[in-house]
Amino acid sequence: MRMTCARIIMECLLEQGVDTVFGYPGGTILNVYDELELHGYKDKIRHILTAHEQGASHAADGYARSTGKVGVCFSTSGPGATNLTTGIATAYYDSSPVVFITCNVSENLIGKDSFQEVDITGISMPITKCNYLVRDPEALADVMREAFAIARSGRPGPVLIDIAKNVTAAEADYTPLPLEQHASQGRLGAMLRRASHDLKTPEPDAGDIQTLLDLIETARMPLVLVGGGVIRSKGAVPEFRRFVERLGAPVASTIMGGGALPGSHPLFTGMIGMHGSHASNYAVDQCDLLIAIGCRFSDRVATDPATFARGAKIVHIDIDRAEIDKNVRTDHHIIGDARRVLELLNERLPQHAYPTWKEWVFSHSEVPLKRDDILHPHEILETVQDVTDGDAIIVTDVGQHQMWCAQYYHFSRPGQFITSGGFGTMGFGLGAAMGAAVGNPGKVVVHCTGDGCFRMNCHELCTEEHYGIPVITVIFNNRTLGMVRQWQNLIYKKRFSQTDLDRGPDFIKLAEAYGIPGERAADQAQFEAAFRRAVACGTSYVIECAIDKDAMVHPMVSAGTPVTDFILD
Repeated sequence: MRMTCARIIMECLLEQGVDTVFGYPGGTILNVYDELELHGYKDKIRHILTAHEQGASHAADGYARSTGKVGVCFSTSGPGATNLTTGIATAYYDSSPVVFITCNVSENLIGKDSFQEVDITGISMPITKCNYLVRDPEALADVMREAFAIARSGRPGPVLIDIAKNVTAAEADYTPLPLEQHASQGRLGAMLRRASHDLKTPEPDAGDIQTLLDLIETARMPLVLVGGGVIRSKGAVPEFRRFVERLGAPVASTIMGGGALPGSHPLFTGMIGMHGSHASNYAVDQCDLLIAIGCRFSDRVATDPATFARGAKIVHIDIDRAEIDKNVRTDHHIIGDARRVLELLNERLPQHAYPTWKEWVFSHSEVPLKRDDILHPHEILETVQDVTDGDAIIVTDVGQHQMWCAQYYHFSRPGQFITSGGFGTMGFGLGAAMGAAVGNPGKVVVHCTGDGCFRMNCHELCTEEHYGIPVITVIFNNRTLGMVRQWQNLIYKKRFSQTDLDRGPDFIKLAEAYGIPGERAADQAQFEAAFRRAVACGTSYVIECAIDKDAMVHPMVSAGTPVTDFILD
């Protein structure tokens, strides 16, 4: 069939099973937006118009993380495209599959500093798995199919397609192709036939599997460290849980590994690293075998690489060879998809138990939680857990509230905890929560944020209200940039430079201005009553929680020091 490239874009989205797109229009992408109306694609693909391109990028990301599908985001050229870059980087660092489709100025204007022109492929090159500038109309369908395959394959991640405006208006031949045939046709088929191409997930080496089994056999104090790779790998979580039950060793988690093992599981020691639990951090310091699956050993986990797991044989399992020995030197590694590696291990792993080791690990308890007339962060999370029976999807921004969520909410499944772990993006939460709510109708989605983070993208409340997206926003309002203040308190001798947020807005009036109900809570009883009303109403809701300005995340380890050198217990 002969059709415009703008229409080919829509047809290719339908091939991929895309049902939702988040975006913001502008001059260069108008031909694409016109197709929503011209040929009725708006009845097949829901478009969510956000208040800002960054909100659209985070919404597509949240949709992808919570559903396991590829998220899709539209934007125009120039400032529209550059407004996506924070969202692209956020998806990149956390391996989230999102296809970003932007349109640039016409070919004859490229490179001439034209109005709203920018080299977005050059800008986004370090923060995408792959990107394209499409100048040939006949190549567009192949590029679209290839982009989606790259985004979802191997270690997932964002891909950007930039299309010259004149291309979107041009006609080209389009042949419908079912998704299951994409891998055998066109550019994608040719790519997959090249044996060296990294779209082909490597089969784990049988010898490497046996080496790990041998290491397990001689270990007396093993520890498993689970990262986001297990969450991203389709079907890996059931295999991971079988592996853990058979191994019978303690399990620690990075922040991105939340949900791989239920937080209430008797083998779970909690988060590891800078704000890791005592049990996790002492366990990694004393273990004789560390099995790390799908994690990057970032500086928030291995705060001092030289002393991290210093007495252990370190085994790293990852799909991305580039991560091996990048941050922490390992003794053994296995390259492969987490699901497949765990399948092979489970086939041959006998039952183990380490009662003495586990007794020692779990003897390291945390500081008792405060309970008085003040509303404490742990009480907020405990209430959310109880009211929703632990089934809510929790989406956070970045800072103290993010760490409290990781510590106090017991995640039970992948996609239940959505946070910016790698890039640490303040303002991520509201857009991502919208995406999660759109992708999971009927689920309670709770956006946990701080007063500093919420200010950054609170304008997306208008998107929530207009589309009836039921997100409950819980603001941990301590009237300061809490995590920065915590560092200033402990490390900078209480020099609180530029962290006080002694200014507006009135968050409840702001919510009401957008047509969203809101309440304030000063103690646990008030919060529970407000949260129950929020869940019952089934619409967007804002609850502002007054917490202590000097509430801190316990425990804490300074950057660059061993994970057992706690400066805050």
